[in-house]
Amino acid sequence: MKFQVLSLISHAPHPLTGRLPSAADRFAEVVEVGVAAERLGYDAYAVGERHAGAFLSSSPTVVLGALAARTSRIRLLTGVTVVAILDPVRVAEDYATLDQLSRGRVELVVGKGAEAGHFDLFGLDEERQWDLQREKYELLRRLWTEENVDWQGEFRPALKNVTTVPRPYDGAPRVWHGSATSLNSPELAARHGDPLFTANAIQPRSAYASLIAHYRERFEAYGHDPARAHVAAGSGGLLIADTAEQAVARYKELYEAKVAQTFRPDLAGRPGYNTPFRTIEDAIADGPQLIGSPQQIIDKILGYHEVYGHDLQSISVDSFGLGPAEQIETLERFAAEIAPVVRAAAPSTLWDTP
Repeated sequence: MKFQVLSLISHAPHPLTGRLPSAADRFAEVVEVGVAAERLGYDAYAVGERHAGAFLSSSPTVVLGALAARTSRIRLLTGVTVVAILDPVRVAEDYATLDQLSRGRVELVVGKGAEAGHFDLFGLDEERQWDLQREKYELLRRLWTEENVDWQGEFRPALKNVTTVPRPYDGAPRVWHGSATSLNSPELAARHGDPLFTANAIQPRSAYASLIAHYRERFEAYGHDPARAHVAAGSGGLLIADTAEQAVARYKELYEAKVAQTFRPDLAGRPGYNTPFRTIEDAIADGPQLIGSPQQIIDKILGYHEVYGHDLQSISVDSFGLGPAEQIETLERFAAEIAPVVRAAAPSTLWDTP
């Protein structure tokens, strides 16, 4: 198993104290946690992309550029790049530049995004989201793998003899497809032989398992080697204590206040937005959240691995309002007590060779 730290750069008042750090302090915190993640041996650090709501992640390339300057080994991922609302030429240029600056450490996770409203912000029809996603991803793929591209599509002006610059550092970066609620992303990933990144953040395990099963079935049907069907899984946040009882006592009020703070009544009934695990006891027992003792968290990750067969586990330490010192302390404990056990029980060859 490989491990990634993800930040969506949430920027909401603390659910208990109401404290809201400045935007500058929040960005500095994200970079410091990324530097700590490299020091602690994590394999990747990812920054999300949101254009609405209580987030500061509208420009992930800028944040990842700051991380590239402060690190030398850790891979830099997105979570996700909302390619459906972006110009593929601009995406190709920006991330190839970041790939050069980081000397080949960039990988994209593309998706249509989990924040309702960004299609309106960019003047796009949300009803066409999957058509936008498919066309723009397939153009991005060509721009990174071909030169002198001639292209014509529906959602942007035609291209004639275009070679985007800079070129990626050492060939096209790997592109994962983020998958949360729809078969469209697993289908697109399978068609092109790309890996799948399941959100695994809000819904019950069975919902994500069905998307992964579809992906693996279609991956082989398209003629790709099943051994290359890499899968990654997210989580709904990480909180560690010595025992389950201590986890409940320490984090119950915080967890449940955060769930209440982020509840979207306007999106009630739409999968992928509001967690059904509204108490910490429910989250520990059945949710994707990694909350509890080290052994509980080990058992939960390996339980998901039995179903998903995933190579990469993503964790988040800033989901619930922990301060930067406690975020790094949590990463240190995960790296020392949890990651080695999971790595030994579920080895992965992802990233082991160039």
